[in-house]
Amino acid sequence: MKIHEYQAKELFRKSGIPVPKGKICQEKKDITSLLAEMQLPVAVKAQILAGGRGKGGGVVLARTMDAAQTAAEKILGMQLITKQTGKKGTEVKTILFEQGVNIAKELYLSMLVDRDRAGILIIASRDGGMDIETVAEENPERILTVHVNPLLGLQGYQIRELIFGLELKASVAKAFSELLKKLFSLFVQYDCSLVEINPLVITTEDTVLALDAKVDIDSNSLFRHPDILAMHDTSEEDELEAAAASHGLNYIRLDGTIGSMVNGAGLAMATMDLIKQAGVEPANFLDVGGGASAEMVENGFRILLSDPNVRGIFINIFGGILRCDILAEGVVAAARKIGLSLPVVVRMEGTNVEEGRKILAQSGLNLTSATDLNHAARLLAAI
Repeated sequence: MKIHEYQAKELFRKSGIPVPKGKICQEKKDITSLLAEMQLPVAVKAQILAGGRGKGGGVVLARTMDAAQTAAEKILGMQLITKQTGKKGTEVKTILFEQGVNIAKELYLSMLVDRDRAGILIIASRDGGMDIETVAEENPERILTVHVNPLLGLQGYQIRELIFGLELKASVAKAFSELLKKLFSLFVQYDCSLVEINPLVITTEDTVLALDAKVDIDSNSLFRHPDILAMHDTSEEDELEAAAASHGLNYIRLDGTIGSMVNGAGLAMATMDLIKQAGVEPANFLDVGGGASAEMVENGFRILLSDPNVRGIFINIFGGILRCDILAEGVVAAARKIGLSLPVVVRMEGTNVEEGRKILAQSGLNLTSATDLNHAARLLAAI
């Protein structure tokens, strides 16, 4: 789960990680009064769950109050388009006013789960403020990587390796070391999958500040973190994805025209490949899970039919824990409640498959049973 920059900085403050003074604003009528509490210069920062805000015009450093007022009124409520939002963009519903600082040096620092080594990877660079992908491509020698064994924790020699690699002065080495320790503790405590500070700045006063903050939390751990769950901003989620999540369904909306529903992530990926091989494009990823109930199947089918881009549906189920007759009952119930107007291709194999096909055949609805995957591909191509 992603959280906003201002929320990530709340976690930083609680952990003792230094961040600039800031205030959030969600109403244009509050802009003037909130700015009156700030000192110049002021950074006006759009709060959306996407990167590239500055390049899209969502971050402005104002050196006068008039400039800050103008920037805030423009950014709050704008449809901010970045490389991560897509062409539609995202509406800015919150902005962050942040105190300007005297920057002497900008660094990059992040921690993420290292799945290859079952550990934690620290990435750092002297080129803060830039896309780390660009640095990796153009100057890979300027990227430092440190692999941390989570059972041993962050070691002193690893901190020193980063201090020397980043060419930090002795006057800021201690502050950087303390920040790194606290950031690592936060990463572990909150079950993070990613923590990124870009830029991490060294000020002219030789202090270390997290000028930006990005935090991703492993969604599977949220039951342990009610304070993080309370930060969840559903307003930026696709409405169908949010509806699916509320029913415990794994759903991701795509740009195609053929909706799909399967039980199992691997089968879902194979089904999407099959749809593309048939000459059409998948409209979604939807995994109802191996133990899905008729109600979950019905909810999943309802979500597929709610996508206006979908002109046909492919249901590909292997009946194991989820029996084929249960699937068929859920599909028929949903189709009748919503009013099915689209062609549906159903390929089922496994437990009670004949009973499931019988339920579909006797429904009187536009449900076509495919005998195998090749047959299903031909039916999809004809939609």
